[in-house]
Amino acid sequence: MTIKRNIGSRNWIMIFLFFVSINQVVAQNLDIDLLDKINSSATTNGVKTFGFITDTEPYVAIGAPLTVLTIGFIKKDRETKWKGLEIASSSIATSLITTGLKLGISRDRPFVTYPDLITQYTKAGSHSFPSGHTSSAFATATSLSLCYPKWYVIVPAYAYAGTIAYSRMYLGVHYPSDVLFGALIGTGTAIGTHFLFKKLKKSREMIYKS
Repeated sequence: MTIKRNIGSRNWIMIFLFFVSINQVVAQNLDIDLLDKINSSATTNGVKTFGFITDTEPYVAIGAPLTVLTIGFIKKDRETKWKGLEIASSSIATSLITTGLKLGISRDRPFVTYPDLITQYTKAGSHSFPSGHTSSAFATATSLSLCYPKWYVIVPAYAYAGTIAYSRMYLGVHYPSDVLFGALIGTGTAIGTHFLFKKLKKSREMIYKS
């Protein structure tokens, strides 16, 4: 009986591994197929437009918290300075997580793996997964939206982040899965940072009151 159970368990394990491998192949095919459709639709004007937009991301990531901090110091507003620190912390944490995953997973860029299919239209640095531009853009958008929950902040912030994400695929430097997980990482890190800062603020208020 024990031998039969062991054989049965091995069969189930083999079946499970088979379906996992099949799902990975299907997911990879969907990934590259979607990227091919987006990348192959590139035009000269589109490359110029999305190339410009994608290059603005590092400046926005630095400029957003710096602007909020500057306003806070000018107005001597502790709350605004606190928000600036939160946005900056979210951006730094997202960058560290993204860099760690890039080094750990070491996924090649799509134009490297599929040179005959995907065209690179902009410079690309380290490994592909996850998208650093996307994670950073969504971290900034989420932090701004949580600190300033107004539609005129939320809508343009996420519209910009979404455009950055699309530009990375359009320009051929990231798979859709790179972009998707980049967005999740940036959003999740910003939310986590926001709740952490809320706790820190409560702790400070309790200290000041005591």
